[in-house]
Amino acid sequence: MELETKMKITTPVENKYNSIVVGGGIAGLTAAAYLTRAGQKVLLTEKNKELGGLVNSFERNGFHFEAGVRALEDAGIIWPMLKELNIQLEVVKSPVSLGIENEVIAIETLADLQKYQQLLERLFPESLDEIDAVLKVIRKIMQDMDVLYGIENPVFKDIRHDKEFLFKKLLPWLPKFLFTIGRINRMNMPVEAYLKTIVRNPSLRDMIAQHFFKNTPTFFALSYFSLYLDYFYPKGGVGKLSDALKTKIMAGGGEIKTETEVTAVQAGKRCVFDQYNNCYTYDHLVWAADLNAFYRLTQTEGLDAKISRKFEETKRKMLQSRGTDSVFTLFLEVDEPLESFGKIAHGHFFYTPSKQGLGATHREELDALLRNFDLISREEVLRWLDSFTRLNTYEISIPGLKDSSLVPEGKTGLIISLLAEYNLFKAIQKAGWLPEFTQALEDRMINVITASVYPMLNEKIMGRFSFSPLNIEKRVGSSEGAIVGWAFGKEMPVVSKIQYSDRSVFTPISSIFQAGQWAYSPGGVPMSILTGKLAADKIIKKGR
Repeated sequence: MELETKMKITTPVENKYNSIVVGGGIAGLTAAAYLTRAGQKVLLTEKNKELGGLVNSFERNGFHFEAGVRALEDAGIIWPMLKELNIQLEVVKSPVSLGIENEVIAIETLADLQKYQQLLERLFPESLDEIDAVLKVIRKIMQDMDVLYGIENPVFKDIRHDKEFLFKKLLPWLPKFLFTIGRINRMNMPVEAYLKTIVRNPSLRDMIAQHFFKNTPTFFALSYFSLYLDYFYPKGGVGKLSDALKTKIMAGGGEIKTETEVTAVQAGKRCVFDQYNNCYTYDHLVWAADLNAFYRLTQTEGLDAKISRKFEETKRKMLQSRGTDSVFTLFLEVDEPLESFGKIAHGHFFYTPSKQGLGATHREELDALLRNFDLISREEVLRWLDSFTRLNTYEISIPGLKDSSLVPEGKTGLIISLLAEYNLFKAIQKAGWLPEFTQALEDRMINVITASVYPMLNEKIMGRFSFSPLNIEKRVGSSEGAIVGWAFGKEMPVVSKIQYSDRSVFTPISSIFQAGQWAYSPGGVPMSILTGKLAADKIIKKGR
């Protein structure tokens, strides 16, 4: 009987689909939901047991945590998508708090921008003019954000039949949108370089920008205040969004195969193979997983020579690029009621324990450490780690403060993250002391947070565990464990301007489309959803 079962599982099979979607993250789920709604026979494959990618929640010892994003922002995309797919999602607001040293402010309305300015002025009284200059820029960007996301994204509207939206909203909005796009493009320089032109105080620059990815474009970075006001949280965790899309796919007759890893794509035969050598053929394919994997796994035999050459050119460009920064995340199970934490800050909290700022610690010093890693002792690495944790900015999420049902009564679960360099973890893993380094990092993070904003953590931690960039790389499959797509640089391997987002889904092969944060940079949940919808739309239109 065991032999028969084994043979049944491993014998290659062939199945034919209108569309196959590879990758069960939020982009893949969106594409599959729209394709099934259009009446197609659809297969969605996901290499992990769970769907959602970085939009995923999980439970441990009665504590519910987020595997990736801590909250969601609409950006004129999520709510229109839910409305179009007739998905009901119960949500609550997810207000943000900002803290530096012993001062914490709540960000709940536009008026709180003034509180932020006053906070910086109290901490840096010698830099009043510079603070004023930065806040003026932030206010202008917030006005642009109001335009950028001022209407429901037209991709999710039936413009041919919704004349009221077309004439009363879309057409009046377009000139303002085009003007705003011009301003965005003019602020495309890295935020670190831009701030140096208006802020001389390096610590002040760090307080404003050190929690952004390296070389984040200025407009994207300084728009964070608008994004804070837009955050919301699904009751039950952010994974409820992924669950709702899964339900929609299944209800529409779509097929979902988890724990199914695509090991090869034969583009000429329009076939994907899984780890059991099963062949699934398609009319169209949506690749919603890591693009480097797509270009490594895809074979172009049987395609036109011109297409094959274009594919190889794009492949070289992709494989020469790298993912953007990653994160290290510490999860804590704490024997302390939610109220103790709620008195200090909201459930989504950006906290910097020292106004000194990281300075060269996270970039120049780390780069030097990695260049000379074989010559540097563990003690030197740990001394660097002391400064890195003491001067950093932490993103802290407490799911129970958004939905109290997500923790055992009288307890609190915390998610504490900071930016982390994939190459450092890789080098330490190669050197053979990754578990010791991970524990040392966890210890230091706990000590810093306990000695500053959350003293009640002392001797109250019941359990702890962490995710490193290496864990993210393994689970999500992303290059360098990146969490928002490609590293910011002079040349992106994918589309990075919002006015060209509809082009982001094309690959050199006309029957294959791409979607997700690897198809567009910077990524994020709304853009992943948008690219999933765009890819589905292209396929549905071709079918007509």
